[in-house]
Amino acid sequence: MRVILATSWWAQFWEAFKEELGSAFGGKNIGEEIRHGIMQWKGYFQLGDSKVPITDAIIITWLAVAIGIVFFWWLGRKREMIPGGRQSVMESLIGILFGVCKDYGLNEEQSEKIIPMVGTIGIVLISCNVCSIFKLPPPAKNIAFPLALGIFAIIYVIVMSIRFVGLKGFGRSFVDPKPYMLPFKIIDFFIKPISLALRLFGNVFGAFILMEFLGIVCPIVLPGVFSLWFDLMDGILQAVVFCYLTTSYIGEVVESAHAVAERKEEKRKEKEEKEKQATEAAAKAA
Repeated sequence: MRVILATSWWAQFWEAFKEELGSAFGGKNIGEEIRHGIMQWKGYFQLGDSKVPITDAIIITWLAVAIGIVFFWWLGRKREMIPGGRQSVMESLIGILFGVCKDYGLNEEQSEKIIPMVGTIGIVLISCNVCSIFKLPPPAKNIAFPLALGIFAIIYVIVMSIRFVGLKGFGRSFVDPKPYMLPFKIIDFFIKPISLALRLFGNVFGAFILMEFLGIVCPIVLPGVFSLWFDLMDGILQAVVFCYLTTSYIGEVVESAHAVAERKEEKRKEKEEKEKQATEAAAKAA
């Protein structure tokens, strides 16, 4: 009798368990759930007689940026001769940026001028990307955010390149190594912001969809495990890549401008040397 009761109890428990598991993992319109997660919230606030639109991307961007600024300020607010843990982290990050600048031919003075802005871009992107770990939609899943950031980055590249090598040097970089490169270099400056934007958008948007999918079909364990990479590490990685490419674009212009100037200087010296030799030969013949 006890064996029969135990068997009956186990059968009832197993049926109830399967029913609850099925309701947790199945019975959902996955496409509709993901579409709902992708769609951004949009509202308005009254400004005089006009309605100003505001989206979740705008709200989360300002919130993430404010938190990021406070966090990085906290890391570097106390500077000492013998750096502690927080100061060591900030100095290591700045050292990495200096290393990237030097790798692309920028001197120390030029590096000091671009690191604050490149570092700020990195802080903004890290803050905005990792907010998804707290179940907040990352602003970069809205294509307007990475596109605006890509356009800003390429404008900054052009401004700083002209500042470092001058307008003539910037123009010379378009004909390095050969003059026929001019149209390709011009097109490149239209492609670069699109490339920056689509790379950021594709990675963040793809990670967001994957995490939404995992949260729907397997909400118990997998989302927490995968979130460590797709929400945290991948968000940081995309910020690093964006800053790295922005710095490399400036370095490419500076290196190209210097290379063209050096070749012109070499040609001038060769011409002067030939003229000198011709003059000496004419003097000996006379």
